[in-house]
Amino acid sequence: MSERHAKFRKRLIKHLKGGEAFMPLENFIDNIPFEDLGKRSENLPYSFYELFFHIRYAQKDILDFCKAETYKTPNWPNDYWPEISGPENKASWEKLKKNYFDEREEFADFIMDTGNKLLEPVKHGGSEEQNLLREILLVIEHTSYHTGQLLVIARLLGAYS
Repeated sequence: MSERHAKFRKRLIKHLKGGEAFMPLENFIDNIPFEDLGKRSENLPYSFYELFFHIRYAQKDILDFCKAETYKTPNWPNDYWPEISGPENKASWEKLKKNYFDEREEFADFIMDTGNKLLEPVKHGGSEEQNLLREILLVIEHTSYHTGQLLVIARLLGAYS
């Protein structure tokens, strides 16, 4: 891989993880007290937990769409949102966070693998438009959008200023 292509892929990963246009989740996710994760702030239709679950689910779905041996399209919107507003227990919350960060790292490794061409259709893509670059940008865009919402909720809960 040329140095230029390697730098481009590293730049994509930088955006995937946040820190330029949006704050990385790891900078504030642990500021939210467990007891507040399921609270819905006034006039908001979702809790911190619900939004984070949604971010993780969408990231995992796109990762699977790009690389899993078999892929089944989830049901929108039901599969993308949890059935409950907060985690069942601390262990399930820790597992959700671990899965998100592990899968984000798996996606970063997939991006850096030069065998995965950025402009070629991904494994389960049906057209040239469903290429790896598009899928990476979807994850970045989706995560940044909802990360802003998570920060608003954290502020409303008094867990971030």
